[in-house]
Amino acid sequence: MVKVAVLGVPNVGKSSLINRLSARREAVVHERPGVTRDRNELRCEWNGRSFMLIDTGGIDFRDGDPLASSIRDQARAGLADSDLALLVVDAKAGRRPGDEELAHLLRGSRVPVIVAANKCDTVAELPLAAEFFSLGLGEPMPVSAAQGLGSGDLLDEILARLPEEDEAQEQEGIRLAVLGRPNVGKSSLVNRFLGEERVIVSDAAGTTRDAIDTELMLDGRRLTIVDTAGMRRQAKVTDSVEYYTVLRSVRAAERADVALVVCEGSAGVTSQDMRIAQLAMRAGCATALVLNKWDLYEGSEQDLRAQRLAVQGKLRLRPKVLTASALSGRNVSRLLNEVLWLGERMASRIPTPELNRFLGELVQERSPPVGARRGASGHRLKLLYMTQIERNPPRFAVQVSSRARVTREYAYFLENRLRKRFGMDGVPLVVDFVERGGSRRRAGTSPVRTQRR
Repeated sequence: MVKVAVLGVPNVGKSSLINRLSARREAVVHERPGVTRDRNELRCEWNGRSFMLIDTGGIDFRDGDPLASSIRDQARAGLADSDLALLVVDAKAGRRPGDEELAHLLRGSRVPVIVAANKCDTVAELPLAAEFFSLGLGEPMPVSAAQGLGSGDLLDEILARLPEEDEAQEQEGIRLAVLGRPNVGKSSLVNRFLGEERVIVSDAAGTTRDAIDTELMLDGRRLTIVDTAGMRRQAKVTDSVEYYTVLRSVRAAERADVALVVCEGSAGVTSQDMRIAQLAMRAGCATALVLNKWDLYEGSEQDLRAQRLAVQGKLRLRPKVLTASALSGRNVSRLLNEVLWLGERMASRIPTPELNRFLGELVQERSPPVGARRGASGHRLKLLYMTQIERNPPRFAVQVSSRARVTREYAYFLENRLRKRFGMDGVPLVVDFVERGGSRRRAGTSPVRTQRR
């Protein structure tokens, strides 16, 4: 898909303009400069054609901070990967030295450039754009990200400048969300997955703020990896920027098929890690936990076994607890294989004959309970038939006799045996108990999502 790199100095409204053009609120917007750091790709559609907008951090050539240098490197990488550059300037503030330096960089690049003079919020302010003719990049286009003024004309110009591409149908893939507390190594792990410095890594907690989507082809499957901001306990979130970054992380989980919850190896699986895993499971994600930096901690097999027992005792989905090292690359390929496996289990369909054999063996292992209903007593529950009715996440219907009530304990017993029999550890399951000739009752680990992506 063709790409448009959106560049500019800090606080000119790049993220606001991207949200306006894409008709989404995916990029974090704040009056504080420097909120955007990594480059983030967002899909935009206009007049029946799709393209990607690459949101980049504000470029300040005079800032010697290492983080500012990383932001500049990410912006240059976004420009090198794009087919068109959109230089955003602040029409109200006028031309600044940073605009001149960026214009010099763009004049030497291979891609065509459009200058968008942002913050022309009224018709009377449209002439302010004329000042940016002197940048030598063609006629600037006045636009207002806040009011939408000129956004349609800008989109028309973008389409006119973009090269033609083959409209090949996109392959369906797996969407992976990398979640966790701040500074546990999520971005380092994502970079290790991709084999390049795709997202900024820093020792300072809270470096990642947007939910960063990146695609990877793995064994012929398209994998979309989403790096997210660190999630602290809600009571500790006092900064407004952090509040919105956490919201982006939650939305990333809601749109994902699989979630990896990254934990600090030396701290083990903490209560906050458990909360994040539960959030992913409630969102309908197949989930696994990763003890990162395990080689630095030098944990024993006994330590790992204790962590796994603790997770299985508290999380109903019984997710796997894996070890890895983003620094050395240890077990990283195993993590990717686990992601593919979980994605396949989410999308798999178990044949009805196998489910009914499982049901028969289940009843032989443990008879259904005797329950009372509507004044009657002593009626044993009968499990008559089982089939899978949905995927992503898997959903099953069990037809039962109408004279006894399904107990919660037996529903959990069926769910756990189903998970063990068909390798569904970490996969959310929904089981409907359908009375013969009656109503439907549901027992499951997470609500079924009615809308995905």
